[in-house]
Amino acid sequence: MPLNGSQDYARNRSKAARFRALLESPELGFCMEAHDGLSAKGVEEAGFEAIWGSGLSISTALGVRDRNEASWTQVVDVLEFMSDATSIPIMLDGDTGYGDFNNFRRLVRKLCQRDIAAVCIEDKIFPKTNSFLDGGQALADIDEFSGKIKAGKDSRTNDDFSIIARIEALIAGYGMDEALRRAEAYHAAGADGILIHSRRSTADEVLEFARQWAGRAPLIIVPTKYYATPTQRFRDAGISLVIWANHNLRASLQAMRETSRQIYREQSLADVEGRVADLGSVFTIAGNRELAEAEELYLPGRPETNAIILAATRGSKLKELTEDKPKCMLDVRGEPLLRRLTRSLNEAGISSITVVGGYKARAITPNGLGLGSLDLLLNEDFETTGEVASLAKAVDRLEGHCVISYGDILFRGYILDQLLRQDADIALVIDASNAGHPETSGKTPDLAICSAAFSEDVMDDQTVMLEAIGDGVEAASAHGQWVGLAKLSPRGAKLVRDEIGEMEKDGTLNAAALPELLNRIVGKGERPAVVYVSGHWTDVNDAFGLARARNFL
Repeated sequence: MPLNGSQDYARNRSKAARFRALLESPELGFCMEAHDGLSAKGVEEAGFEAIWGSGLSISTALGVRDRNEASWTQVVDVLEFMSDATSIPIMLDGDTGYGDFNNFRRLVRKLCQRDIAAVCIEDKIFPKTNSFLDGGQALADIDEFSGKIKAGKDSRTNDDFSIIARIEALIAGYGMDEALRRAEAYHAAGADGILIHSRRSTADEVLEFARQWAGRAPLIIVPTKYYATPTQRFRDAGISLVIWANHNLRASLQAMRETSRQIYREQSLADVEGRVADLGSVFTIAGNRELAEAEELYLPGRPETNAIILAATRGSKLKELTEDKPKCMLDVRGEPLLRRLTRSLNEAGISSITVVGGYKARAITPNGLGLGSLDLLLNEDFETTGEVASLAKAVDRLEGHCVISYGDILFRGYILDQLLRQDADIALVIDASNAGHPETSGKTPDLAICSAAFSEDVMDDQTVMLEAIGDGVEAASAHGQWVGLAKLSPRGAKLVRDEIGEMEKDGTLNAAALPELLNRIVGKGERPAVVYVSGHWTDVNDAFGLARARNFL
């Protein structure tokens, strides 16, 4: 829920109108600092109703000092990303207005164009100096600053756009009377609100200003230094808006430093991975789901595809870890391996999924995976049969476009995307980085010989074909390892169905692994296409594989 209780404005009003309603609400409102599109999204995600586009934070994030070293156009470029990334209003920390009245009125027009709701300017001399730095703070002439406010008001292209006047008299040591005199002049010039600033560790002078100001216009405060003051005191004093001014920048700076130092020191990610955001969170906040929905709406549709996951084995090398469950149900960062695999398929638009289980199949609970229904079929003879026998249990699902996957693998999304774009009747994903390196994943890999080795000269439009796979392929001559992921066209699905029927007739089906089935198809003149990758996937065949999977994002 938003931190501010005011809900008297509709979400379909402009951002400027919503900010004005927040500013003029009788309830205390809150505005949280952000300095780029990512932090702005985080502020909105947390529930805040407005964003403070901090000059200090934006400057620091750009690697420069908070002394107008970043031009106002560079700041506005950052704000545009922030505004596009969020639906809540933004108030810019506009320093001194980046010059005289003429600079300021141009700034106001550009902010209105980018749907920024408000700007706050401070009554100091350009270029500004940060209020919390030691040294004198020269103040602007009252009449000159009042003229700047008037120029800004006259330049708005949205009548709801707010201009806030920030009083620096207390910071500069001019006292309460001067602060009140300036506030009254700026209010008369058209300021929509007054921000009273203080560098003291207590809120006493700010609260005294509020008492004497007596609500003549909305009052805003920035309790960076007097952070220990209970928020209720601000409510009791009639404050309109509290700005939490720089804490996202400071939090991220500390986290980045600690993470970088640890990785540099340890030369490893092992002890860091559990403390940072997972990549799924990154993709979520970046809006990847919306892009997928837009692609479905605007791009030529992919043919409907179903998937068959072969998950009948225990994984004997995992020992007691699979005593009561198949390896596809092992925990990988808080969820079953099978759930992560099925989610990857779902994200590629594949919702019809059949799982062929065997060992401890009752532990495979489709409804408990939280990703919709799965069809579960059983290979009750899993102990004495191989992969082709499991696939045969789902032979009636080998219709149309189909993906076949081992049940113990994880892979980056782009790998499946590349596979689904293949027009070949049968296409396999081959990892070229494992060429010539057997026993890399706790089992003898399904090594493959292809029509061409992977290299930078193998272009996307050059089709590489499978020539042989599995038993009989020497590591020295292999071009890579099959990762356990294949895609079939309707014709390819029929080829596999027919070959399963032939293997059943000649008695080779029960003991056969999938590479044997593929070799039989190749032997009849078919040439499956190869999609080369270099890493970016993993499988689980032993404890080391499980550890890799738990670090795989």
